[in-house]
Amino acid sequence: MTQPSKNAHHAQPEMVRNFLAGFLPFKDLPAEEIDRIAKRTTIDFFPKGTLIFRQDQTDVSHLHIIQRGGVRIYIVDEDGEETLRDYRGEGEYFGALPIIQGGSANLNVETVEDTFCFLLEKSVLVELISHYPPVATYFLRSMTDKLVRTAYSELRKHKVQPKTESALYLFTARVEEIAKGKLHTVAPGITVQEAARIMADHHIGSLLIRDAAGKIIGIVTDKDLRTGVVAKGLDYRTPVEKIMTFPVRSIPSHAICFDALLRMMSAKIHHLAVERQDEIVGMVTTHDIMLLQGTSPLYFFREIIAQQTIEGLYPISNKIPAVVRHLLEEGAKANNITRMITVLNDHILDRMLTLLIEKTGTPPLPFCWLLMGSEGRREQTFRTDQDNALIYRPTEDPELAREAEEYFREFTAKAIEHLVACGFPRCPGDIMASNPKWRQDAVAWRRYFRNWLLVPDPREVLHSTIFFDFRAGYGDTDLADELRTMLCKEAPKQEIYLYHLAKDCLTTRPPLSFFKNFIVEKDGEHKNTLDLKTRGLVPFVDFARLYALKYGIRETNTPARLLLLCEQGHMSCDLCAETNEAYEFLMQIRLVHQMRLIEEGRQPNNHLNPADLSDLEKQTLKEAFSVIRRLQSHIRQEFHLGDG
Repeated sequence: MTQPSKNAHHAQPEMVRNFLAGFLPFKDLPAEEIDRIAKRTTIDFFPKGTLIFRQDQTDVSHLHIIQRGGVRIYIVDEDGEETLRDYRGEGEYFGALPIIQGGSANLNVETVEDTFCFLLEKSVLVELISHYPPVATYFLRSMTDKLVRTAYSELRKHKVQPKTESALYLFTARVEEIAKGKLHTVAPGITVQEAARIMADHHIGSLLIRDAAGKIIGIVTDKDLRTGVVAKGLDYRTPVEKIMTFPVRSIPSHAICFDALLRMMSAKIHHLAVERQDEIVGMVTTHDIMLLQGTSPLYFFREIIAQQTIEGLYPISNKIPAVVRHLLEEGAKANNITRMITVLNDHILDRMLTLLIEKTGTPPLPFCWLLMGSEGRREQTFRTDQDNALIYRPTEDPELAREAEEYFREFTAKAIEHLVACGFPRCPGDIMASNPKWRQDAVAWRRYFRNWLLVPDPREVLHSTIFFDFRAGYGDTDLADELRTMLCKEAPKQEIYLYHLAKDCLTTRPPLSFFKNFIVEKDGEHKNTLDLKTRGLVPFVDFARLYALKYGIRETNTPARLLLLCEQGHMSCDLCAETNEAYEFLMQIRLVHQMRLIEEGRQPNNHLNPADLSDLEKQTLKEAFSVIRRLQSHIRQEFHLGDG
């Protein structure tokens, strides 16, 4: 049994109270209850390398809440193979599930650094769960998470057999673990020559600039020295503050390396400051992540931006499945994968349009390439059809207007052809910037949006749902921001439009019978399959869009919309968590299904035969579909819609 070690002693109640008040589920408890817990809490110290829980052997007697330090959690199979499950740090816990289930530890828990834990007796946790339903929900959800994680594991094990022996921890390692070396800072007045010497002496690629008050005000990198000094012929005595970049982009120390990778790729930078409690404590670079990972999407990213011809971009999108397979092997969830696909596709678009403008000349008017549908929501999978449009600045000069119309007509026609060659099929409904209807100035776009909101013709509802998920893809992003501001201001006022949109959300029923059996196609090309996109994912997307429009939320991504609805009090946290888990699992099954088809040399689709799933996968899929019914019930109640 896990008894407190000889290092354990009663913790100061005030210290415990202040700490617990900052973390779920304790922060939502009454103050007197937190006081009661604080008085019954001990604190224990575990040196680095201590195995606190041993899988299937340790009888867990205390909930462990990490006050400082960190642990890694892993399992060992029958062959002695070790599989990393998680890293946990400050404010996180371990030991709840064995206490609730009344069994021994189901995982190994080992400290990765000197660690202090608050220990809460089993009886105290049991009392909390029995007296406070939100606490019970919080801890019991971990059981649901465990079921879903096991289902994810089955998906990876049986459907995506690893091709490489990858020991990569993009989705578990935290940036603070790979940010190595001393943090180097200099004064803003030192010369670029001195800065270059310091970097060379310490074999580093960046320096942080700290002012007289001790505040970090900028960063200078080896690239800044090349492009800002050498290329421009600046005097080597130039102060570094003249070429530094500011503000310094940073990432929390507890963030996972995947998020750091995405942030650097999106911003086209190679250094991120690591921040802990509003203080910069280190630096992480793309090189650090490549060393951690070996084969990195960063190589793919660099290949895109290095292309000097549009034709050189054509074969690159064919490499995306290999990147996705690698992420799936590492245990990436769907939201991580679709974010990566989006970033890579965005860079292909960015490079292609940049090269196209270099060939065709500067546009007569500022413009923005709009991405809609799944592209706009940053939820792309494989071979997503194009859904795009173009918006440009209005002008009162008739000659300039004609010149712009001609330029953008030729520009969009060429752009669409190049995108097709890059592996992005044409939109069957011709919702593309090459269609003159979807290539308009900002005045026309505002008119479109107002007409869709004010006169909700059922035939136009499809257009509005696709277009209202727009985001800026390239160019003058202010044009997209202004259009989004207008939509967020006007949509919440249009009750009739929202009513029609709510009715439309109820037209798609989940593919489950009354007795929770799958409803599949009876005949035709897709006999015995169900459509994961139309019958499974679309209802989640529709729900999130409906409420985002109702409450003027600017975000377009479905999981992000759901979280904002929860944070703003428009959706219960329980329903939000349940919905996000279901949506994530459906996307995961879709990605694995499409990955398998690609590797079999077939075109990816959304039609899945449930017979291909394991019992656990079927069970989890049915639970995900059941959430659709709860969402639609929520819509009926709020918009006073009947069951018909």
